[in-house]
Amino acid sequence: MSIAPLPLLRRALVSAAALALLSPAAAAQQPATPAPDNGPKVGDMAPDFTLPGATKDGVTAQPIKLSSLRGQTVVIAFFPRVRTSGCTAQMNSYRDQYATLFNGGKGVTVLAISTDSATQQASWAKDSDFPVTFVSDLAGSLGAPYDVMVERNGQKFMRRVLFVVGPDGRVKHVMRPFRELAADSYVELKDAVAKAGAK
Repeated sequence: MSIAPLPLLRRALVSAAALALLSPAAAAQQPATPAPDNGPKVGDMAPDFTLPGATKDGVTAQPIKLSSLRGQTVVIAFFPRVRTSGCTAQMNSYRDQYATLFNGGKGVTVLAISTDSATQQASWAKDSDFPVTFVSDLAGSLGAPYDVMVERNGQKFMRRVLFVVGPDGRVKHVMRPFRELAADSYVELKDAVAKAGAK
């Protein structure tokens, strides 16, 4: 019986240990097996919510109520966790392409939703100068109506799913999942936002 050389065994053990030590937030970044889609479909009314908000200027004085944004296009972007690699790449792209993706915010509101606290979201937004509005769903209340919740290692996270909601409050486009590292995801998003707001 042959025994693997010691350096190979050591490398294998280090790799296994690194996988075991992955934080829950890092694990939430990993691709998961697609789950059945029980969330709103194109043409459905987007489920309403009222939750704490945050921007780069701090926690908002008033909670964010989806139905109060009728008359404009709303991009609802669920994401796993602030300050993680995939989520940072996604929000950096939103910031850097804000003028083209979201018409510079004219008639378009971006709501980035996670289970982080509004304070954590505001700090991240300030540090990175993100122009979007964050929504804090600590309790995961939107998990069921939007079918975006995943639980790993005893912690709840949002799946990276995106909804484009038209001025009438109806879902116009769904990206499940939103692939934050794929350039064509941003092309698809730009087109969906433009179509949702078209008269």
